[in-house]
Amino acid sequence: MPFVSRLNRCPIPFEPERGSEARARFSDFAPELGELIAGAAGCSPYLKGLIESEEDWLRAALAIHPEAALAEEFARLAPVPVAELPSELRRAKRRVALLAGLADLGGVWCLEEVTGALTRLADLAVDLALKRLVGEEIRRGKIPGAGEGDAETAAGMVALAMGKMGAGELNYSSDIDLICLFDEQRYDAGDRMEARAALIRATRKMAAMLNDRTAEGYVFRTDLRLRPDASVTPVCISMGAAELYYEAEGRTWERAAYIKARPCAGDLAAGERFLETLRPFVWRKHLDFAAIQDAYDMRLRIREHKGLHGPIEVRGHDIKLGQGGIREIEFFTQTRQLIAGGRDESLRDRTTVGGLRALAAKKWVPGEVTEELIAHYREHREIEHRVQMVNDAQTQRLPGNEEGIARIAAMMGEGDPARWSERLRDRLERVESLTEAFFSPDEAAERPELSEAARAIVEGWSGYPALRSERGRAIFARLEPELLRRMARAANMEEALAQFDGFLRGLPAGVQIFSLFEANPQLIDLIVDICATAPALASYLSRHSGVLDAVLGGSFFAPWPGRAQLAADLERVLAQAPDYEAALDAARRWAKEWKFRVGVHHLRGLVEAAEAAGQYADVAGAVLAALWPVVQSEFARRYGPCPGNGAVVLGMGSLGAERLNAQSDLDLIVIYDAAGQDWSEGRKPLAARAYYAKLTQALITALSAPMPEGTLFEVDMRLRPSGRQGPVATSIQSFESYQMEEAWTWEHLALTRARSVAGSPDLAARVEEIRHRVLSCKGRDPKVLPDLAQMRARIFAAKAPDAEWEAKIGPGRLQDIELLAQSFALREGAPARRVEAQLRIGPRAGYVTRDEGERLASAYRFLWRLQAGGRLLSDKPLDMAAIGEGGRAFLLRETGLDSLEALAARLSEATTDVAAIVDRVLEG
Repeated sequence: MPFVSRLNRCPIPFEPERGSEARARFSDFAPELGELIAGAAGCSPYLKGLIESEEDWLRAALAIHPEAALAEEFARLAPVPVAELPSELRRAKRRVALLAGLADLGGVWCLEEVTGALTRLADLAVDLALKRLVGEEIRRGKIPGAGEGDAETAAGMVALAMGKMGAGELNYSSDIDLICLFDEQRYDAGDRMEARAALIRATRKMAAMLNDRTAEGYVFRTDLRLRPDASVTPVCISMGAAELYYEAEGRTWERAAYIKARPCAGDLAAGERFLETLRPFVWRKHLDFAAIQDAYDMRLRIREHKGLHGPIEVRGHDIKLGQGGIREIEFFTQTRQLIAGGRDESLRDRTTVGGLRALAAKKWVPGEVTEELIAHYREHREIEHRVQMVNDAQTQRLPGNEEGIARIAAMMGEGDPARWSERLRDRLERVESLTEAFFSPDEAAERPELSEAARAIVEGWSGYPALRSERGRAIFARLEPELLRRMARAANMEEALAQFDGFLRGLPAGVQIFSLFEANPQLIDLIVDICATAPALASYLSRHSGVLDAVLGGSFFAPWPGRAQLAADLERVLAQAPDYEAALDAARRWAKEWKFRVGVHHLRGLVEAAEAAGQYADVAGAVLAALWPVVQSEFARRYGPCPGNGAVVLGMGSLGAERLNAQSDLDLIVIYDAAGQDWSEGRKPLAARAYYAKLTQALITALSAPMPEGTLFEVDMRLRPSGRQGPVATSIQSFESYQMEEAWTWEHLALTRARSVAGSPDLAARVEEIRHRVLSCKGRDPKVLPDLAQMRARIFAAKAPDAEWEAKIGPGRLQDIELLAQSFALREGAPARRVEAQLRIGPRAGYVTRDEGERLASAYRFLWRLQAGGRLLSDKPLDMAAIGEGGRAFLLRETGLDSLEALAARLSEATTDVAAIVDRVLEG
């Protein structure tokens, strides 16, 4: 729509005579336009001057769409030669400032459209100046190897727009912050210094062209001081030098600055590549709550430097840097983006409003707080614009007298300055209250009364690595009293404190984790729960504290996503890894977080033991499904693609039965089909058998090799054909013939739990057909039960129960029940893999009575709860004294019993009963 039809507000002329003078020039305009011109000129001497000096252009611009007028002005600049560029850019600045000012005051453009128009002009001005001036250096022969066409990419030089320009948020009289870099890889080593000198000259000339004030005004005040180590570096530096600086010395404020960074001129592609290399510096892989303290310190320094303390007064208030001002909202947004943006790319929006909305979408900021802050931000920015429009001054300070305040209120369409000031003060106070709690650390409270034993533990903390830095001690001093108060509510405070002591002792550093706790008190409850209940989990946390990030990621307590969604999520994570080693580490981080989630849910009773078992199996299945193609791809780089039809990974044992616990390793078999292709086709060809053997070893290494992020899973391949003596990968033909002709009964029993977890779906289907055929054929063999009896006797002779509370190994325990269940499936040739489903076969087939079947299932559920609970609490045999009062309470809750005596009695009763049933079945 044309300009006039979009007017929806109008300033009140503060100086009516000046307004009338301007309006008289446009007496033929529609009344609404005339009122806008009178209001603008009557409030702003600067705008009045532009209206008069650009009268002819303004008439034409207001007769069409403002967007079209802007586009025409930008297009006019494209062919301007370098000699005329300074003058024509200043003309364009006057016109765009006039159009944007009137569109702003009249409500024709919203805030983002106003700041977007100003930013587009800045982008164009920098780009034209840079390319024209680099072109001049090329024509003078000052840039080695560069031809005339290289001017279009500024010979590998780029200007990064920082701050408000990078975000497309330039204010009305804003300066522009630029970092100028060049791609040194574009030049031979011997030519780089000469090219660097020429590009530095071009940068200085560009800044002068835009910045210098002449009789025609200026284009943009240009600030180049955000570059690395600005006091000692030239105005244009190499990308390599900048990268080294940020890697070694980059600070939090520089990370925050790069949230908004954007290539705006010159070689944009090189600029994007540079920003990609800087991504790990800006966006940390773990939640970065230490950034809160940095932002708080930065705010204090700014206020101290600018003298912005004390009660809020509208007169003379800095709408940008003062209390409750624009910077508070920007800091609030950027700090939260720094905290979580490393894990969630959707939070990396350059704009303040977009960043706030993204944070709200992921529950980092409450939705109502977001919308309120956005409303305050937009109004603050509009006030900032009007303060600057008065005389085109780069200031954010409101006038210090009543007359000046009245002028700004009139520009906002408000005739009552006192009422306008009161509303503004309310908004400033509200912004401060919404943001201050996030930034300001609480004062340290009093330490609660402690027993002598507890006090001895606490006094030993000062020597731990996590508390060696002054900053770590300061944060922990504020945190410690609340932590101790919550610890006092544990079933046994001294036990919980001892576990926390182990956690704290194992932390290599403390600032990040302490900041995490301080910003999220609910995590203190979680760590107290873990320390009071699960020593193994507390020890794990001290080595892998990064998993706590997942608790704050928004989906930690959401419904379980299932294996398919988990695999898709991990595939996305692995696709972002820059190389193979990074992918393996990324998989380890991912798996640790999901296994930690399962453990916490189990510990807190959000899932029962059987659900946790399935979830652990889902995580393992997702890891294998997502990682197997990555391993194959890396292996193929050297040895070529898989010969034939590829391979499939079978999960055996507990993985096949989808029944893992917190400490489970993975039983795997790899089966391949070379389909007659004897050798691979790669740089280093391998015979098919050797190829798949090496590929399997590569998978084992990918899963179990120690790396900076630990290991994924320990792997057991002993269930493959011929056990330890057989090859680690088996051809499908050998697998079938071995199972039909050579395998022992225990190997057929193992096959009842085999399940494809990764690899070719077609090959997996063929393996499943073979599995069915073997079970159907071999299950009727009369030696199944005698072989099972012998195997059971050997197991018990070789490994007696480890401890009084052993739930797995021994007569009547889990392994006994699982072997019996597998025998049911084998004897009936049934495809069921899960223990519960296999147990149900027994009564249906008449191997046990219905009552015996129910007793077996009940004992299995009880023993699994004891086993899974014990493995969550400790990686050692279950010791009721060692796990403490909290751990004992957890196991009693899990098993539904009220005392250790009752638990011991139930364990004895269940195992005795199950052993008798198994004995009877095996006797035939």
